[in-house]
Amino acid sequence: MSPIYTALAVLVTFIWGVNFTFIAWGLESFPPLMLTALRFFFTAVPLVLFLKPPKFNRTLFIYAIGTFVMQYAFVFTAMHLGSSPGLTALLLQIQIFITVLLAYFILGEAVSRMQIVGMLVGVLGLSVIALNLGGDMPLAGFICILIAAIGWSFGNIASKQASKQASEKASEQTALKAVQQGTRGSVATSSTGKNKASALSALALVVWGGLIACVMMTISSLIFETDAWQLATFTEASLKSWLSLGFIVYISTLIGFGLWAHLLSQNTASKVMPFALLVPVFGMVTSVLLTGEVVTWWKMLAMILILSGLLLANVKMKMKRKAI
Repeated sequence: MSPIYTALAVLVTFIWGVNFTFIAWGLESFPPLMLTALRFFFTAVPLVLFLKPPKFNRTLFIYAIGTFVMQYAFVFTAMHLGSSPGLTALLLQIQIFITVLLAYFILGEAVSRMQIVGMLVGVLGLSVIALNLGGDMPLAGFICILIAAIGWSFGNIASKQASKQASEKASEQTALKAVQQGTRGSVATSSTGKNKASALSALALVVWGGLIACVMMTISSLIFETDAWQLATFTEASLKSWLSLGFIVYISTLIGFGLWAHLLSQNTASKVMPFALLVPVFGMVTSVLLTGEVVTWWKMLAMILILSGLLLANVKMKMKRKAI
């Protein structure tokens, strides 16, 4: 990827890593399903009034259900059950490998041998967590995070497909306009128009997908968390929890997912997804500094293996190798 895309990928993973600590603080005042519903209510409102909705089709619903409903309902529930922010961030990264494999089987994107080796090493790191369940990672939390990872993976594929469709449509329109203008600067204008359209379509995807998630999660919370829906829940919520909700909504969701969807629309999934392995690094560091999470030898081993997998997955071999 280009340097700018690489920098954006690192920025997004930093935001998402820090976000796990803010989730823990938000859960101090709100139950998990309600917090998820509030997250996507403020994600969607009022931006749905200003952004043109993407085409309402199966792709949009898969994105909303996978990336938003499944991922966050189960991640928030896992942390509510006792999963620590750092370990949650670490285990959730199994979605990277699932996404790359889905991109290979569904989209036909190539996966190199070194990327496969990197994924296997990363899986070893995740396996270390599975062998040390209990305490910071209860079994119920472990299962919830695995479900969340599967949902996010399908959402990533849907996001890429939706963004690609919107980008191709915008490219056709700008190219037609350029031909009509017949100017030498038309190519640059077309490229700029395509990039702007792609960014806007990515943001619209997040906002309108968030609206779908908000409706589904509000209904779910009303059914399973009925007692929490009272005025006292909101009036007695701490300022830290409200500020955490603000970070989750505006920084992690709108900025984070908007940039991530744009990155996936401009690059292959196999190039973008390995950067998500940085999320548990930032997540663990901030959890240790801000929540006092204890770092054990097996946590460090898991982290080293996952980082090694990231490096191997992004190594550029001088000798050309055929992708499988």
